[in-house]
Amino acid sequence: MSALMSTYQTLPIIIKKGEGQWLYDTHDKKYLDAFAGIAVCNLGHCHPKIVKAIKQQAEQLIHCSNMLGNTLVEKLAAELTHLAQMDKAFFCNSGAEANECAIKLARLYGHQRDVKNPSIIVMENAFHGRTLATLAAGGSRKAQAGFEPLVTGFLRAPFNDIEALRKIAEHHPEVVAILVEPVQGESGIRVPDPHYLAQIRQLCDDHEWLMMVDEVQTGMGRTGKLFAFQHANIIPDVMALAKSLGNGFPIGACLSAGKAKDIFHIGNHGSTFGGNPLACSAALATIDVLQHENILDNVNEVGPYLQQKLKTALKDIPQVIDVRGQGLLIGIEMDAPCRHLLMKFAEQGLLVSTTAEKVIRLAPPLIINKQDVDVIVDVLLNVLSA
Repeated sequence: MSALMSTYQTLPIIIKKGEGQWLYDTHDKKYLDAFAGIAVCNLGHCHPKIVKAIKQQAEQLIHCSNMLGNTLVEKLAAELTHLAQMDKAFFCNSGAEANECAIKLARLYGHQRDVKNPSIIVMENAFHGRTLATLAAGGSRKAQAGFEPLVTGFLRAPFNDIEALRKIAEHHPEVVAILVEPVQGESGIRVPDPHYLAQIRQLCDDHEWLMMVDEVQTGMGRTGKLFAFQHANIIPDVMALAKSLGNGFPIGACLSAGKAKDIFHIGNHGSTFGGNPLACSAALATIDVLQHENILDNVNEVGPYLQQKLKTALKDIPQVIDVRGQGLLIGIEMDAPCRHLLMKFAEQGLLVSTTAEKVIRLAPPLIINKQDVDVIVDVLLNVLSA
């Protein structure tokens, strides 16, 4: 019997090694990894430049208190804020923590403006993490069940419905922020209309709200831009990052800009391990690879190729309802729950994940090529047609 708490429904596969887009189990069976640790290992497993950076830093300094200076955390903050055209960064260890930081920023922003009970608009079917506040901000009743009473202060609106947001603005003067995923990941890879984020930006400007984007799953090149909000030619007030920021090494970040940049003061927030040198070295190496190895060009070439091949190959399978996505974040919606198919895919050497019960999620490393795409499509077609 395992000593682990029973929190994951784990497949009977034990992984011992990873290299690029490939994983190897304890029997040396090779798998094409088409979900990258749930959109974490964007640059593949054990990228040599990132491994080298972690090794070198581990020999110098792994951790020091935030009460002392740290050149790597300063460098990483400067790199990220420059790339996002934002102003300040706070570092933590996960996406849930990054979103917690965003929620705290919004509440403090409201109180600084004398809003007695500041509220944040969140979206139906959203997912922002599993801490109590991010659980309440999310829209999954399945994830929330049993953890009541939930944290209050959230108003829910349909995703991709700007009119619903405008109606909330008319009737709720206590609103101080909107928190939104540029693409909803856990609810089934739902891509909004092209102007949706820009419309939210304008609405927030009109009402002096904070526009907060959760880029935990979409950030660091996943959608073909370094950050998904850049497709809309806007800049948010707050952005949460994690997952692929360290390409597998745990690190999260919350960036702020404009009216949000100076909300926090000394003592308002903190994280013991946030911004430690080892995590920052992994993130800096990740950014360097993203900038110098044509990763985004590859996403913008291979992503549409994968999506089109899937649509063509699966069009005659009646159980397939839809194929949708952006960049290399793609969902295949089925007409029934499909998690039981995961082992069938794995038996043919392909690892994928499912989300929202009926959606097969593809989030492969951003380094995959068209030959890998052909393998992915062939295995999916073989299993689904059967």
